[in-house]
Amino acid sequence: MADFRIGCAVWACREWLGDFYPKGSRASDFLRLYGDRMTCVEGNTTFYSIPISETVQRWAENTPDAFRFCPKLPRTVTHSGELMPQRSAALDFLTLMQGLGSKLGPIFAQLPPRYSPRLFADLSKFVANWPHQQCPLSLEVRHLDWFKSPHLERLDELLTRWSVGRVLLDTRPIYTWSNLAEDPQLRSERKKPRVPLLPAATAPLVLVRYISHPDLDRNRDFLKGWVQQVGDWLAQGISVYFFVHCPHEAKSPAIARYFQEQLEKAGVDVPPLPWSLIQSPPQQLGLF
Repeated sequence: MADFRIGCAVWACREWLGDFYPKGSRASDFLRLYGDRMTCVEGNTTFYSIPISETVQRWAENTPDAFRFCPKLPRTVTHSGELMPQRSAALDFLTLMQGLGSKLGPIFAQLPPRYSPRLFADLSKFVANWPHQQCPLSLEVRHLDWFKSPHLERLDELLTRWSVGRVLLDTRPIYTWSNLAEDPQLRSERKKPRVPLLPAATAPLVLVRYISHPDLDRNRDFLKGWVQQVGDWLAQGISVYFFVHCPHEAKSPAIARYFQEQLEKAGVDVPPLPWSLIQSPPQQLGLF
């Protein structure tokens, strides 16, 4: 049966206090609170820093049984040139992440813009030598030639052969501005690239990274299209992990909840969002 999960890129965000997280929550409680509200998280933190095994164990202990992590391969693996010389480090990372037990979702490899189709042989070897039976692998490419023939077809054939899921990066919402002053990434240290969106499934599982605009209204048309696409995939037995990002991270949870609501209104068979099942504490009445 196809699985639908929704979440954000991170769980440690102080801007969520008072809205997504109760006001006054401690940072040490953020993951537990996040796991009570979302069903998965994009493990962006592992891209920048590899945790110790005790940390991974705490992650597992602080989340519900049905929760899933999608850890990103460290940049030392994916951003150091060819992949095959880093295969041993990639497998060590997988072993570390297996400390999550049943809460480990697919491992996510994000290739930098400089990793072009000229490295196809290297990518083919890396994919072929990944232990797919231990953990599924998902792949995001950013060099623009990967989105053009004949490289697009070669990549899709490779991923389909090994049942490697595509990571679909949708940055359209943050490029809808007409003048620079409206650019939601204007103050972002790490700007998301403008790459083509080609919603193709090469495996029984698809990861979507939706980079939302801080203004909900600018997301409505894009999310309407995703409601249809996600519904189609689930009907075909394809599982979907849908991650909502935002240049203003404070907005991500609310936009994720809006998308969940649109799926439900459209009759798409998705599990309830845990956040929506949490009752808000009653307002304390004044004494006078």
